[in-house]
Amino acid sequence: MADTAAVVGGGIGGLATAIALHRYGWRVVVYERDAEVPATGTALGMWPAALRALDALGVGDDVRRLGRRQRVGEFRRPDGTRIAAIDTVKLERRTGDPVYLLSRPALLNLLRRAVGDAALHLGTAVRGLRPLREKFDVVVAADGVFSQAREEVFGPDYRARYAGNTAWRGFVEDLPTETFTETWGDGAKFGVTPQEGGRTNWYASIPAPEGGFTPGAELANLRRLFDGWADPVRTVLDAISEPQILRHDVYVTPRLPTFVRHNVAFIGDAAHAMRPDLGRGACEALIDAITLATCLRDASAIPHGLHAYDRQRRRPTQRLAGMSGVAAGLSRIRHALWLRDALLRASVLAGPPG
Repeated sequence: MADTAAVVGGGIGGLATAIALHRYGWRVVVYERDAEVPATGTALGMWPAALRALDALGVGDDVRRLGRRQRVGEFRRPDGTRIAAIDTVKLERRTGDPVYLLSRPALLNLLRRAVGDAALHLGTAVRGLRPLREKFDVVVAADGVFSQAREEVFGPDYRARYAGNTAWRGFVEDLPTETFTETWGDGAKFGVTPQEGGRTNWYASIPAPEGGFTPGAELANLRRLFDGWADPVRTVLDAISEPQILRHDVYVTPRLPTFVRHNVAFIGDAAHAMRPDLGRGACEALIDAITLATCLRDASAIPHGLHAYDRQRRRPTQRLAGMSGVAAGLSRIRHALWLRDALLRASVLAGPPG
């Protein structure tokens, strides 16, 4: 008789887990509270390790075909002068793949089509884990940064915490670019990347009090905050309109003592929500999914597989979350910008994790 799993959350990590377990012979049910795939969403960078995970799911070539390959990367000052360049050739030579950029809705659609026979219950919110724990051999908590499963298992001390930054993001139609550009100012930054379909993806971030949203005036805020910044920031700000802007505060997860409790395994943002400064959140969720499924496949018993997953993924992801925090702190520096620039150049020379 096949082993069974319930996946709480039908986002990137949850769908990837369902696909991987199904390919290994498990019977899987996915519970997703939203009824539809989000229609809008900005680009995600798929790093080489995430591409290998997508290959294991059978959709890696689709991502390479649909996504935009990142060919050039630069960090700049607001006047347009360069701080540092990213050696994309070196990364590809070291890992065998470049970074591909693909929007969240496009990736979710690929994963949903690949779920196959795994039952996908859309518009179904999970109110508690106990019934699932009693019915299924494994419960996978993939319910995101504000995970109710995490709070149920570990308590209120492990609720997501505000990271001190607010972020805007969006995309511009018919404005293709080949270049990843991140411009760093006095405690603020503005990024521009390629996106599929001839779009330009953009994002911006500043330190700010939690919840300080200004609906209907976000474009005015952005143009005030980034007034006088050189291209591509200026061009993007001239091209966007108010309805295209998404704004959200950034939250992180406290370090969990374990990614496994009883027969519940935590993956993705439910386990290790990190600051977006390294662009690795979606990548790590994919790697979590493949690692969990592989550990369960290779173990002599389910508890052994769950604990193997915890050993393999908890420390690396928590270390990466720490690195994201350091990168966020670097971008928030408002004085001694020459030192900040020197540290940024040193980190770029060291190279990103693949």
